[in-house]
Amino acid sequence: MPKWSGTMYNETLGKVHFWSSLISFNVTFFPMHFLGLAGMPRRIPDYAQQFADWNMIASIGAFWFGASQLLFLYVDDAVRPRQGEKAPARPWDGADTLEWTLPSPAPYHTFETPPVVK
Repeated sequence: MPKWSGTMYNETLGKVHFWSSLISFNVTFFPMHFLGLAGMPRRIPDYAQQFADWNMIASIGAFWFGASQLLFLYVDDAVRPRQGEKAPARPWDGADTLEWTLPSPAPYHTFETPPVVK
């Protein structure tokens, strides 16, 4: 497993990935509600022609969702390690919980005894 590179994810590409995934997920699964209400049975190899349009929309959404995940892999594996800015020790404002008391990346065997969390 490669060591974490300590670079930040590109925020613009992250937003593109998020919105693309959200919309394509809904384009994939929302039409299935209409198909079910129209009486399409589940798990069949062939279906009536009346369901073709909604199934096509769901298929397009599924391919779009897959492309969104490929975008994530591309940004995470190709863009971020080369172009990402170095991550600060506490990249989020108000990060004051237990995990932020450690250096990044956290060393092995950080606590000799488990800390008490209140």
